[in-house]
Amino acid sequence: MYGVVEGNDLAGLSGAAIAVVQPEFIVQPCSGTAELNAYRALRRETFVAEQGLFAGTDHDDVDDDPRCVVLVATDRDGTVLGGVRLAPCTATDLGWWAGSRLVVTTSARTSGVGPALVRAACAHAESRGVLRFDATVQKRNETLFTRLGWIRRGDVEVANTPHVAMYWPIDRIERLVSSTKAMLAGVLAPLKAQPLGLGAKEFRGDDGVPVPGSDMIAACDAIIPSMVDRDPEWAGWCAALVNLNDLSAMGAYAVGMLDSVGAPTQSRLTRIIRGLANASAAWQVPVLGGHTQAGVPSSLSVTALGRTTNPVRAGGGSVGDRLTLTADVGGGWRRGYQGQQWDSTSRRNSAELTTMASFVARTAPKAAKDVSMAGLAGTTGMLAEASGTGAVLDISSIPKPDSASMGEWITCFPGFAMITADRPGAPTAPSGPALSAECGELTDIPGVALRWPDGITTRAVTSTVTGLGEA
Repeated sequence: MYGVVEGNDLAGLSGAAIAVVQPEFIVQPCSGTAELNAYRALRRETFVAEQGLFAGTDHDDVDDDPRCVVLVATDRDGTVLGGVRLAPCTATDLGWWAGSRLVVTTSARTSGVGPALVRAACAHAESRGVLRFDATVQKRNETLFTRLGWIRRGDVEVANTPHVAMYWPIDRIERLVSSTKAMLAGVLAPLKAQPLGLGAKEFRGDDGVPVPGSDMIAACDAIIPSMVDRDPEWAGWCAALVNLNDLSAMGAYAVGMLDSVGAPTQSRLTRIIRGLANASAAWQVPVLGGHTQAGVPSSLSVTALGRTTNPVRAGGGSVGDRLTLTADVGGGWRRGYQGQQWDSTSRRNSAELTTMASFVARTAPKAAKDVSMAGLAGTTGMLAEASGTGAVLDISSIPKPDSASMGEWITCFPGFAMITADRPGAPTAPSGPALSAECGELTDIPGVALRWPDGITTRAVTSTVTGLGEA
């Protein structure tokens, strides 16, 4: 039959035949009531009957939480060999989850099912945007968890039995910072050697730069070529957005933009310019001129110019200053950029956009930065680095959209978001449709920590972000 290769012909077509080995078991989310009941029966058999940890049943509130995820290991016949559950630790999901009730049948306890379930739970938690993943394990299982990469937090007792509180080290934020900002100090070192290189003193590493001898602030950003190719209008809009946000973070009022645009076809060039023109009209900031070229690979950068006599520095903070996030949580994920780019600005009118754009100027905090591709935690780290401090963010106080996980929200590009630092009790100006909330403070410990409702802090950024140091 056409299109069908008989088993005996495989060797002739592709060399030696390859034997396909079926796995002894697979781990996947529980697929139905039968698997869930088998998992819970195994728990009763192990934790109630065998170990005597619970009387009658080990069923608890986590089992009744609709957000609870159960992963099961099944053999080739579909028999449940073991399982584990994981769920948020707070009523409002803050990105703090815990795994529990890890159980394996007696016959499968030496077959690798337990470690596989633990690894799968870690992977599932990270895929859900979790930033802190805990487990309380029986003392005798501590070695297994340690071998898998878990870290001890301390000894606890559950049901009069020694347990160990442990956590899985999630480095989502550190990886983002390393991939977007960590190389800057080395790459930019030659520019720093010149007078005023990388900006005047106290403004190094800032969102914009004061133009010497004037009240002008200049900012410049480029859009990555793949984004220009993939979504030209959105790229044009964002080229204006990121630059105008930079000026806003400096407390400057935008007066104009310059663009440099290249594209392989007139059609794509037109779409890029259309997006930029829409943004220009929305913010009421003209494109004064620039460079436009067709027949070349896609490229897009914009320089924005603004004015202020009192620029707000990124490095103006000091230990003890309170951190405030002002963010527009309306809108939704940009189509094609789920979990990476939040779009609220394209749904706002000019009055709303200009009100948000003037927020920093009207508030006049000691320090400010707009949240960039390094995300909230990474941007907070840059503000702290420029200020010669560290920072801690209170996870439960961060305003975020309901449809974004905390892990997504503090690592994404959020559209319009400003992180500001000021003395305790300093007033905050109205921010239009954006929400403002105090969510942390500057500290004397380098890097960025996350503070959780139970008082525990975890390290999100272990040291400086850019390496450029104090402004």
